[in-house]
This record gives sequence, C-alpha cells and structure tokens, in this order.
Amino acid sequence: MTESRESRPSGRDETLEDRFKRQGSERPREESPIESEMQTNTGDAQGGGHSSVDQLDSSNMLVPSAMEPGAVNRYVVSKQIRQMQEPRYLTPDDLAERRIIYPDSPDRKLVNRFRNLRTKLLEMSGHRNFALVVTGATEGAGASYIAMNLAAAFAFDESKTALLIDCNLREPSLHTALDMAPEAGLTDFLEEPEYDIARIIYPTGIPRLRLIPAGSRRESPGEFFTSFRMRQFMQAVRRRYPDRFIILDTASVGESPDARILAELCDYSLLVVPHGRVTPSVVEQAAGAFQREKFAGAIING
Repeated sequence: MTESRESRPSGRDETLEDRFKRQGSERPREESPIESEMQTNTGDAQGGGHSSVDQLDSSNMLVPSAMEPGAVNRYVVSKQIRQMQEPRYLTPDDLAERRIIYPDSPDRKLVNRFRNLRTKLLEMSGHRNFALVVTGATEGAGASYIAMNLAAAFAFDESKTALLIDCNLREPSLHTALDMAPEAGLTDFLEEPEYDIARIIYPTGIPRLRLIPAGSRRESPGEFFTSFRMRQFMQAVRRRYPDRFIILDTASVGESPDARILAELCDYSLLVVPHGRVTPSVVEQAAGAFQREKFAGAIING
C-alpha cells in the first residue's frame, strides 16, 4: 500500500526530489494560486446506480469563472495546473480498494456514469467552474461515495482541478477513505481568524484533486456554516483557481440542516437517493429543501 499519511506544511518551496529525501516527514502547502501548486509546480459501495440530472436554465446559475482583475489569465493557470505535482500517488490497486474511479479503470460502465454526470453538470454551468453540494436524501445514501468519484471525474481533465470539502462534521469520512491523517481541517480554519487556508488543503494522491478535511469535530456543527467566516472561506476557495470545481460532501438533508445552509453558498445542489430504500414522498420532501433554480437533480445510488 502506498504511504499516505500527510505531514506538516513546509516553510519553503521545494522540489519533488526534496520531498522524497525527507522520507515523507512534511507535506507541501498550497500557498496561493501561483506560489504553490503552480510553482512546485458505481459498482456499488454503496455505489453505482444509474444517474440522471434534470436540465435547468443555466443562465440562472451563479457560476463565476474569472479571477480577480490583474490575476494570471485562464490559459496560464490551466498550463500551470497540468504541472501540479503530488507527494505520493495512489496506484490503480489503491484506487480500486477505495472504490474510486480512474481513467483506465476496467469498470468502464461505472467510469462512464460519472463522466456523463460530470458532462451534464458542465452543460448546466456553461462549462464554467462551480461549487456543488452533494447530500443524501437519507442517512447512508452514499453521498460521500458520489462526491468522491464526481470530484475524481472532474480531475480527469488535465486542464482542470477539483477540490473536495468534507462538510459532514458529524460523521466525516473522506480522509479515512483516502487513508489520510490530516492535522487540521475546515473547523480549525473557521475557528481561527488568522489561520492560513493553505494549512488545510491536502494533496490526495490523485492528480489535480485536493481535499479539505472536516477538522476537529464540534457539538454544534451547523453554527460554523452560518458564520460570516464560512462565507469568506467559500469566496476564497472559489477564487483560488478559475478552473477548479468545488464539491462539498454534507450530512444528509434528512438528518440536519447543513446541506440546505451550504446550498445557499453554492451554485448547485445534488441529491443522492439510495435505491429501493426510500419512498417517493421522502425524495420529494428532500428535494424541496433546495431552491429550484439551484437544484441540479437527483441520482439513484445502489
């Protein structure tokens, strides 16, 4: 198994060769859009049911795609993204064990399902970047599985990068699925005004895919998502790269208000429905928690 424990941020830029010499004792930081990543350059599982995304009028979506005035243009950023390096890489066996899709996976049917879902979302956004909430209609629907693989599908494109954020503060699971031991995460950043966002963005071992883990667990996680600091956080990660797709994994909409709260800060929401385990009325009620103009649709998982 590939070594996957993450380590502390380094205080200087360094090459991949330097990282290997350190025997994995530190992990690279993501300093800024052009100072770190750029310079260092369903089968089942709960998985793999069929998917369908309702088409909506993309002109109503909030999908900012440009950087701040004076920033590096899209062409340069895309070129730099292709040069992003990883301190470690998950092998095909690692990915299969974690039930994560990859371009050369022998399960072509599953890979194509996630590619098709990615294509439909891109069509809705006018092929611009966006932030997406993925939540289950009920607990155990497999939203984390869908979020992980959808993020991996976006990372297939060498001109784009994906950011997966674990917003399921009650039962975070993405760092475990990726066999990571992060030192800090989202709640740590939200609690400390001076916290550097670079400290919570971790390489995953999958090219162009980054993870922000949940962080320290709290008694009242919903309070974090209603804070002004959370709004600032979302603005920061959305502007960091113009070719980055942001996917938030949340607790099911049936067990907490987190998904509905976070949907207000995102462009789309996607509902995961466990096959054969819920009634149509439950699905309708879950879908009704989101604004119609931001509801991308529902997919059946199982």
